[in-house]
Amino acid sequence: MNNVKKSFGIRDLENLSGIKAHTIRIWEKRYNLLEPERTATNIRTYSLQSLQKLLNITLLYNNGYKISKIAEIPEGEIPVHVREIVAQSTVKSHAINAFKLSMINFDQPLFQKTFAGLLAERSFREIFWDVFIPLLHELGLLWQTDTIGPAHEHFITHLIKQKIYTCTEKLQTLEPSKTDKVFVLFLPENEIHEIGLLFINYELVLRGYRTIYLGQTIPLENLPDLKHYYNNIHFISYFTVSPTPDQLKDYLESFRTELLEAGDPCSLWVLGRQAEQLLEIQLPEHVKAFNSIEHLLDQV
Repeated sequence: MNNVKKSFGIRDLENLSGIKAHTIRIWEKRYNLLEPERTATNIRTYSLQSLQKLLNITLLYNNGYKISKIAEIPEGEIPVHVREIVAQSTVKSHAINAFKLSMINFDQPLFQKTFAGLLAERSFREIFWDVFIPLLHELGLLWQTDTIGPAHEHFITHLIKQKIYTCTEKLQTLEPSKTDKVFVLFLPENEIHEIGLLFINYELVLRGYRTIYLGQTIPLENLPDLKHYYNNIHFISYFTVSPTPDQLKDYLESFRTELLEAGDPCSLWVLGRQAEQLLEIQLPEHVKAFNSIEHLLDQV
């Protein structure tokens, strides 16, 4: 069965395009830019084609086109104007819209085609910072507003993770050029959100460091073994949902006891939503909290 989403409410269009529902209704009424259907209870619904058209209109509008002028463009020529803008300036908005359409329709070829187009013009680092990070921020908002479900989020994040893995693997054919420290990257138990940690791993490998990537939901008792192999380990972890705020203090104390002995050169660096409150409290020795990936990388 084909379960591609083909019908959208006006709130879906608002959340996906960034254009307020009230404005969308005005554009419909005044300029006939969209033609919604009506349910039996007189609720507007929009087709996938309407969503695609609105995303293209949004790109034109955000690039200085007056809505009255957009309304005068024949519908078949709107994508032509969009391509011209993309060719002349940034592809960021167009790529984000394409990735969102890919997610909504579980369209892997569209994701791959969009990524390949970006990679032809930019480095992977630029794509991640300029496109994937804003996209992931938008996904969080779409999740909160019930515009997308778990399957959509898992689909798009899995594809992004694939790209990070692929680009990291290409770098790992080289021996590390910096040996003064080793980075061990892990997520605590019950934590599965790893895109941020994966990208930190990519950045560290790119900079010539040796990294050991352990991945999701690693029990604390599994980490001391690493100290038998390497000195001066910098453990890095990303706290998105776990440990919870009421568990943080105990977790850090357990980590200190198990892995950060007095005089030990090892340290723990943490970031993520649950770690934000750590920025304002006194942390155990050798534990640092960061408010962003950029902040952490500045300390490397």
